[in-house]
Amino acid sequence: MINKLIAKIQKTQAPIVIGLDPMLGYIPEHIQKKAFEEYGETLEGAAEAIWQFNKEIVDKTWDLVPAVKPQIAMYEQFGIPGLIAYQKTVDYCHTKDLVVIGDIKRGDIGSTSAAYATAHLGKLQVGSKCYTVFNEDFSTVNPYLGSDGVRPFIEVCQEENKGIFVLVKTSNPSSGEFQDRIIEGRPLYEHVGEKVAQWGEEHMGDGYSYIGAVVGATYPEMGRVLRKLMPKTFILVPGYGAQGGKGKDLVPFFNSDGLGAIVNSSRGIIAAYKQEAYASFGAENFADASRAAVEDMAADIRQALENR
Repeated sequence: MINKLIAKIQKTQAPIVIGLDPMLGYIPEHIQKKAFEEYGETLEGAAEAIWQFNKEIVDKTWDLVPAVKPQIAMYEQFGIPGLIAYQKTVDYCHTKDLVVIGDIKRGDIGSTSAAYATAHLGKLQVGSKCYTVFNEDFSTVNPYLGSDGVRPFIEVCQEENKGIFVLVKTSNPSSGEFQDRIIEGRPLYEHVGEKVAQWGEEHMGDGYSYIGAVVGATYPEMGRVLRKLMPKTFILVPGYGAQGGKGKDLVPFFNSDGLGAIVNSSRGIIAAYKQEAYASFGAENFADASRAAVEDMAADIRQALENR
């Protein structure tokens, strides 16, 4: 799957993943109104609004980007109807040949970790039949519990030719409370990055590993250090746009071949119509605003890499 992701990045010339993290506040009134007329102001109605919102954005952007990243919590908050909307979103993105990164941030041990890995990346045996469940192509994984929590995901990835992105240095302001702690003379995130590179050696694609890392765009200097520690690790970079990251901040995350990173933008794309720069599109044409935001983001990244 890492080879497919790279091929699609090269084809689109846009190392971008759209974060499909819908909240009701992002969804235009006309979509909510139609969903509520059919299902009432219920969890089912909210889930239908989310699904229709996602579908329209995907329809207007799928040809510009290699991947999408639905954040499962944004769906789980609506219970089972929300999870159904999550599944419909994953399945629909696959019909568009998009790589799907399930942002699930799971991390546990033993049979629990194996069950998470099976649910999101593997196959489930039920009697004589075998099923895929959520069926994402990659998932995000929290490494706090150590190798016991990550290895079940790696084993499923090896079986299914899929991948994971391990949290190394996250973009949130308080990440340093733990991640920046000095251990044996170096910050903890460097130790985690080295471990990710080690795990990655067990599951390599043609040039990059199926075991990737999450490193926030808000910490470009740390990204520079981690890029050297993990030369064959693909880095998922959150924090662009709404969290303050700009194209110039992304350069350290890429290798000299122009590869090695994929940059996430969530509300900066899916709620672009609410921004002053794209307000002229209006709520009725929210997905066209999202397309324009993707095009602008791709141009920003290309210019930054060309001027590196």
